[in-house]
Amino acid sequence: MTDTTSQASGTLSGNVLFYTQPEPISFEAHGKLGVTPADKPYAFVAETNIVPLTVTEFAPAALSYPIIFVGDQKQPVVAMGLRQGENLFVDNGEFRSDAYIPAYVRRYPFVFANDDTQNRMILCIDRAAPFLGEAGEVPLFENDQPSAYVNNAMEFCNNFEQERLRTESFVKLLTDLDLFETREANFTPRNADGSAGPVQKLAEYYAVSEDKLKALPVEKLAELRDNGALGQIYAHLVSLLGWERLIAMAFARAAAVPTAANA
Repeated sequence: MTDTTSQASGTLSGNVLFYTQPEPISFEAHGKLGVTPADKPYAFVAETNIVPLTVTEFAPAALSYPIIFVGDQKQPVVAMGLRQGENLFVDNGEFRSDAYIPAYVRRYPFVFANDDTQNRMILCIDRAAPFLGEAGEVPLFENDQPSAYVNNAMEFCNNFEQERLRTESFVKLLTDLDLFETREANFTPRNADGSAGPVQKLAEYYAVSEDKLKALPVEKLAELRDNGALGQIYAHLVSLLGWERLIAMAFARAAAVPTAANA
């Protein structure tokens, strides 16, 4: 069950990456607010190097980023940088034109939270969003009712919630089949004389083991093929080639810093 206008009567809970002041949206609290298109719409993403991803996004996201699994829950995320606090795909508040923008980012400033007391989902908005304020160009409410903008956000968040649950099922399937293994992304720098320097570990994460995948019974592989999971697995595996691109982008950004400073 979902709601847009009721105040939550219990404790709200949920994943709120990017959200510093999420509030259940209501006419009483937000009736005078609206949003104004921002000059730097994705500035809020610039200081994170990983962003959650749903399974149906694997194919388009694989063209831009490594798709990895992290944490005890093996949450799928895209790696957008090599260090915490650095996003190589966001510059001056804008994503690179050739980069896929995850749905997790596109739903901002809206997000669902759990109302544990009434067992329902509450639509929330980040009150601290820089493009949200009084007399905004696009109102949140019209004639005391949620505007088309808010209703569209509700639909998007509903769809996102369905994809989130589908992603949980996908991860559970891979876990039950024991397909995960721990991997590292490493970089070998070159010394001034051209020799290889000490290997540097960039990241440690979970990935699907190609050997375990090949060892599955034929009928299980056919099942993964028929339910679409095999295609998503291959998208994930191909995406891991993107670590080299991230390294190249990190070098390019580092090289551009002195130039920018002297401009």
